[in-house]
Amino acid sequence: MCCKGFLKIMMFVFNGVIFLAGAAILAVGIWVAVDRVSLLGFLEHIEDAPPELAQLANIGYLLIGVGAFLTLVGFLGCCGAVKESKCMLLSFFTVVLIIFLVEVAAGVVLFVFEPLVRSDAPSIEDNYGIDESFTSVWNSTMNELKCCGYNNYTDFMDSPFVSTTSSYPVTCCTTSYFFCTKDALSVVGCFQALVNLIEDNAVLLAGVALGIAALEIAAMVVSMILYKNVGK
Repeated sequence: MCCKGFLKIMMFVFNGVIFLAGAAILAVGIWVAVDRVSLLGFLEHIEDAPPELAQLANIGYLLIGVGAFLTLVGFLGCCGAVKESKCMLLSFFTVVLIIFLVEVAAGVVLFVFEPLVRSDAPSIEDNYGIDESFTSVWNSTMNELKCCGYNNYTDFMDSPFVSTTSSYPVTCCTTSYFFCTKDALSVVGCFQALVNLIEDNAVLLAGVALGIAALEIAAMVVSMILYKNVGK
């Protein structure tokens, strides 16, 4: 009974944190979706705020989806543990199991199809310099990773931006801050930059991935123990 009570408390605390995090993300997502201009104005008044925060304005509906999902998972875990509801505990177990399997499948797919991903460049030629949100996302990505295009500068060669300005994005040059010409291009593509970043932090990322996997497995084990002991 003592062990069961401890597991219930741990289950409640763990899923309570997930529930609160999900609720916060959901609230931000709704705010972004309803009042994008207000969010951008708020971010402008935050001192030393990283420019990447402005990209929140472009992912409002994604935040709503993620927040709602986390809130649901946290609710099932908390209520299932407190009320000792077999239905909620089983639902929680099923959801976490699906998440775990999706993560494993995604890792396998990225590993197996990495060459295909490398060659499948997004439509920079068609949209960069015309689509404001698309251009903003790429500018933030290139500034953050210190890279140029998806594969390299050739992604921009036939883009509206190069056709109009006769220059490349300034992040494509390491020696020019205002006007980047083909003669000064010297930056790797963003895909390779991302690969390099992952390789440089492989140990940390592996530790985080293993930690998340361990938490998910522990959550499934605890939910099944509580499920088996309901009414006992």
